[in-house]
Amino acid sequence: MSEKQFIDVDFGRVETERMRINMGPQHPSTHGVLRLEVELDGEIVTEVVPHIGYLHRCFEKTCEKMTYPQVIPYIDRMDYIASMNNELPYVMGMEKLLGIKVPERIDLIRMAFVELNRIANHQIAVATFGLDAGAFTPFLYLFRDREMILTLFEKASGGRLLYNYFWVGGLMHDVPPTFKQDCLDIIKTVRKTNEEIMDLLIHNSIFIDRTANVGILPADVGINFGISGPVIRGSGVPYDIRRTEPYLLYDKFDFDVIVGDNQIGVLGDCYNRNMVRMKEMEESCKIVEQIIAQFPDESSDVRALCPRRVKPPKGEIYSKAENPKGELGFYIVSDGSVYPYRMRPRATSFVNLSVLPEISKGYMIADLIMILGSLDIVLGEIDR
Repeated sequence: MSEKQFIDVDFGRVETERMRINMGPQHPSTHGVLRLEVELDGEIVTEVVPHIGYLHRCFEKTCEKMTYPQVIPYIDRMDYIASMNNELPYVMGMEKLLGIKVPERIDLIRMAFVELNRIANHQIAVATFGLDAGAFTPFLYLFRDREMILTLFEKASGGRLLYNYFWVGGLMHDVPPTFKQDCLDIIKTVRKTNEEIMDLLIHNSIFIDRTANVGILPADVGINFGISGPVIRGSGVPYDIRRTEPYLLYDKFDFDVIVGDNQIGVLGDCYNRNMVRMKEMEESCKIVEQIIAQFPDESSDVRALCPRRVKPPKGEIYSKAENPKGELGFYIVSDGSVYPYRMRPRATSFVNLSVLPEISKGYMIADLIMILGSLDIVLGEIDR
């Protein structure tokens, strides 16, 4: 039954009828196969119900039939925009279960690759967010630069999107001979392009009107929903696992945790969430620069500690890391066999999407597109 509402205006009484419409699952602005059931009063959003499950692959149950190394390619396919970052908490958890401590050189390679993948993720996030607002040129610039990162990943792993590069105890292959120079070239290009993006998009008055003071997420609401990553940092909460619970060698590196501010718009709006991603790219560039400065010239056997048969003792572990979208964790239960007894991820996009109905009410349907885009979700991670 539709709900009817009467609004008093100068020229009499106008009868309006609330309408429920579907956005998606085949819709470019839903960033994947997401269906939004939207209730509208005119053009004002009164309710949003996300419907998921269109990309379901039975990830958890499939992993129970795979050996521990065979699980990694399935992890790649969760957040397929940041596959390197997906693999990291899983292999770190397995190495802790097995009592393996990898050499510092492998930690440096892993750090460099996850930070480059963080840049590549944010390039897509900012590019598609600008596209939602009608800006096409920044999309082309950012995708062009992202190709440099994918080319380096291809040199190392053979894959451009799905890598299976981080192995339990080491890496698939050593980095290519051009690794250092490739990283420096990427950093130089990213910084140059980001200056142009700031002028073309971020400081554009139309873009500011579309994003500032829209989709405001108060810090306490974000914390109660378990939100993480740039979404919660855009609300002024300095939660970054690389700082709060350091892993790899992050405690030895100099970088800032970027949070939102009130210079344009207000804390927790779409503009701040996007700005956090823009500034985080620079912090990732700083980290990669520091890695290259201390990276050893001599090569090493990156498979030396990889067990031929991964068979951890009975036990359980929760391992997490700062994915580009927020906290990604894996809860792994071992029964002493070569197969996981249970393996369940804490999917960042799934948690972040849960706040969408809370921050969309009262805005126009055009604003709903921007609010969804500012969350930077990937349905492969939500549905699994």
